[in-house]
Amino acid sequence: MSEIVVDKLTHTFGKGSPGALTVLEDIDLTFESGSFSSIVGTSGCGKSTLLKMMAGLFEPSDGQMTLDGDVIKGTSQRRGMVFQQDAVFPWMTVAKNISYGPRLRGVSREERTAIEKKWVEMVGLKGFEDRWPRELSGGMRKRVDIGRVYANDPDVLLMDEPFGALDAQTKERMQADLLQTWRQTQKTVVFVTHDLEEAIFLSDKVIVMSARPGRIRHIEEVSLPRPRTDEMRLTDEFIQIKRKLWGMLEH
Repeated sequence: MSEIVVDKLTHTFGKGSPGALTVLEDIDLTFESGSFSSIVGTSGCGKSTLLKMMAGLFEPSDGQMTLDGDVIKGTSQRRGMVFQQDAVFPWMTVAKNISYGPRLRGVSREERTAIEKKWVEMVGLKGFEDRWPRELSGGMRKRVDIGRVYANDPDVLLMDEPFGALDAQTKERMQADLLQTWRQTQKTVVFVTHDLEEAIFLSDKVIVMSARPGRIRHIEEVSLPRPRTDEMRLTDEFIQIKRKLWGMLEH
């Protein structure tokens, strides 16, 4: 079980000071175990702030978040995060980047080798194990990022616009590959994006946030069958969902 519950959460930067800024207000959410959820909203609505709180990078000024009933405070191996900008170590090969977390935890060399082999293949980098990051494309470096987080075996994967800097074709390929990996691992995924098509294609539910201070405006349950295919983006159901959510973001 790996369920995140957000309970009456409000966050104000500089609370109590003259320049205080409330970015999130009265947030109640549940991210069910094994689900794939996306958060969308206009720039500045607080969606990335909310995700970073789930990662334990800082605490809300009011309310709380829990993972399986335990209050989230500080970072933890149970929650892995992928940022928009790749965070690969340029002095490590692809394989060593991927096994970085297990190596820090003292996992044996034999087990680390098995982890490297598994996740290099899972994220589509077989044959590039000994390559350096400078030899990789942007999409390939993002695969390294995702592989490294998964190799650390978190219960929850938090993704902050991970494909935002990629070209359209690479982005769609990465989306399909991410869904395949998610189906095989059944981790709980929370995904922040500006891209409505991406959110609909990937998710069980899409959470729409209002402009700052961010509140929950709508939660759209996406009933498109799985596994998802690119052809689904052209269906009436997909287009109707996109129009509905687009209208919410415009007003």
